[in-house]
Amino acid sequence: MELNDRITVVTGGGSGIGRASARAFAAEGARLVVVADLDESKAVAAAESITAEFPDVPVRGVGLDVADEAAIVALCEGIEDNDGPIDLFFSNAGYGQAGGLDLSTDDWQRMMDVHFTSHLSVARALVPGMVARGEGYLFSTASAAGLLTQIDSGPYAVSKAAAVAFAEWLSINYGNDGVKVSVLCPQAVRTNIIGDDLDAWDKFKSSGQASQDGILEPEDVATMVVDTIRNENFLLLPHEQVATYMERKAQDPDRWISGMQRFHAKLRAARG
Repeated sequence: MELNDRITVVTGGGSGIGRASARAFAAEGARLVVVADLDESKAVAAAESITAEFPDVPVRGVGLDVADEAAIVALCEGIEDNDGPIDLFFSNAGYGQAGGLDLSTDDWQRMMDVHFTSHLSVARALVPGMVARGEGYLFSTASAAGLLTQIDSGPYAVSKAAAVAFAEWLSINYGNDGVKVSVLCPQAVRTNIIGDDLDAWDKFKSSGQASQDGILEPEDVATMVVDTIRNENFLLLPHEQVATYMERKAQDPDRWISGMQRFHAKLRAARG
């Protein structure tokens, strides 16, 4: 899909990958870019910044809690009633929270709502219309954690795995009806999922998997997002090493689990 003259929506668009992707969509000549974020002020600021750079592209900033299905439906209906059919919905909103069995069920459920159920809500709202038109694009941000795991966060690993599985299911069931589906599975990207403090980022870069595979900039990932949409590829792996890790996991799951257990022990020892 080419983005020129397309109506696009980006959640989690107030910063990071979402903001960079919204800018990239405007640069491609989108007819409308809707920047949605839980923090409405960030969404509006991002929209104003993009508009200043691309004055010929309408960019709108809105507040949205993606865990609220009624709010997603209302946003989609409002855009389609007033502006036209949504061509591309980029479900990018997400957050991090360390912990596992120590976290409450509400903590686990909130992460499932943001990282998985929100994608379900978008699909319910948009897929019937896309099928009727014979075209449309659903793009979601999951994580390499959804393909591998996230050692320090149980709900993050599980919710991102659900996001990947749902994207696969959507593509299999609606791809022949013209609905294109892609899922983004990066490792570390310099977004506010960790924080804006540069010292914190430097500390993160020198520890764990990021020290091996590196931290990407949101603008570089946004370029990959646009290329993926143009080529209509399903899986986007900004960190190429993830493909190798997936192969090792598939070839010998027991060996992979043992290796991850050793890695977990190493991280725990380093933290004291």
